[in-house]
Amino acid sequence: MSVKSCENLEKSQVKLTIEVGAEEFEKAVNKAYLQMRGKMNVPGFRPGKAPRKIIEGMYGAEVFYEEAVNIVLPDAYEAAVQEQKLEVVGYPQVELESCGKDGVVFQCTVAVYPEVTLGQYKGLEVEKEEVNVTDEQVQAELDRMAQNVASTETVERPAKMGDTANIDFEGFDNGVPFEGGKGDNFDLKLGSGQFVPGFEEQIVMSAGEEKDIDITFPEDYHKELAGKAVVFHVKLNKVTETIVPEQDDEFAKDVSEFDTLDELKADIRAKALENAKKQADSAFEQAAVDKAAENTTVDMPKALVENELDIQMERFGYQLQMSGYSMEQYAKMMGGDVSTMRNAFRPAAEKQAKISVTLEKIAEVEGITASDEDIEAEFKSLAEQYELEVDKVKEMVPMDELTGSIKTRKAIKVIVDSAVPVAPKAEE
Repeated sequence: MSVKSCENLEKSQVKLTIEVGAEEFEKAVNKAYLQMRGKMNVPGFRPGKAPRKIIEGMYGAEVFYEEAVNIVLPDAYEAAVQEQKLEVVGYPQVELESCGKDGVVFQCTVAVYPEVTLGQYKGLEVEKEEVNVTDEQVQAELDRMAQNVASTETVERPAKMGDTANIDFEGFDNGVPFEGGKGDNFDLKLGSGQFVPGFEEQIVMSAGEEKDIDITFPEDYHKELAGKAVVFHVKLNKVTETIVPEQDDEFAKDVSEFDTLDELKADIRAKALENAKKQADSAFEQAAVDKAAENTTVDMPKALVENELDIQMERFGYQLQMSGYSMEQYAKMMGGDVSTMRNAFRPAAEKQAKISVTLEKIAEVEGITASDEDIEAEFKSLAEQYELEVDKVKEMVPMDELTGSIKTRKAIKVIVDSAVPVAPKAEE
């Protein structure tokens, strides 16, 4: 094997022209003969016993060339990549240039890891939201807790907003029932906005009463009923009132470990503040990393983007499986197909691929490594996370993947620790 040429192309691609000489190719042709002879029917010979020359005489000297090329190509390609010290990404596109008794020449076009030129990644000015928790947020959480422990009871008075009305209903368009307009023993929370505007406000009757309700569907409703004036015949079966407890010290004791409402409020505020800080820190980190990647110059190969796209699609597909859907089912529900979904993920994959090469380059420039202590700590953390033995995790997780993850986190820390938080710009 010899490399006749190694040509750099755009988008971080390389074209290798590789030659396999006559002697090496002859060995591959003979190997192909030995593999194929049992499948070739030659009159006068038992299967697999016909000499090579006889078969070539019947079918032509090139009869074994295709299989011989398949035999020599993988090793020749790998040897060429090693010789040229290429860091390839993905699989090559192969084109046969010539093939005969003098040998074979083929071209392999393959993406290589791109040349990455870092821009500014330290001392970046990054917007960071000021964290605070309002009295309204605390009250909203108290209201949610109160609703969780609220009780219900059936009442005999007329229904009002906030009650749950159990109803039978049927809709008529010019006296004719329409599809989807009928329901029995339906529990409707009055004021929830679950029904067409104007419907819930008219359920102001007592259990056992019936009435006709005039409704005009909105213009943006589905086309069969959009803008139409219809009549719903409604019977009210039962009215249920929700009894929400008063928010006092007794309430605090019932819903928490605290003795007073003030203590509960303070705890809600503290937890909300901690959560808000985590969200702000996470957003600040992501914005800083995004900015560092934006400052990076790289001729991104398509193969790297496709690899990232595969990862994101696989991750999303797993999430769908957990919800009981396949990728195909979800795509159909969204009015497209899997190919359309893949294209929708592409911008995010392109962004993440650029972030990944940026972080790898920062790790290289900064001399970041994964020490033995780092690696052991990471294995231990994964073991605790998945409730497995450390040795089992070591068998499951590839070492290069683990060290890459450690170095990536350290590179992110370099960016974030040096970033300068600034107040968000006022919206115009």
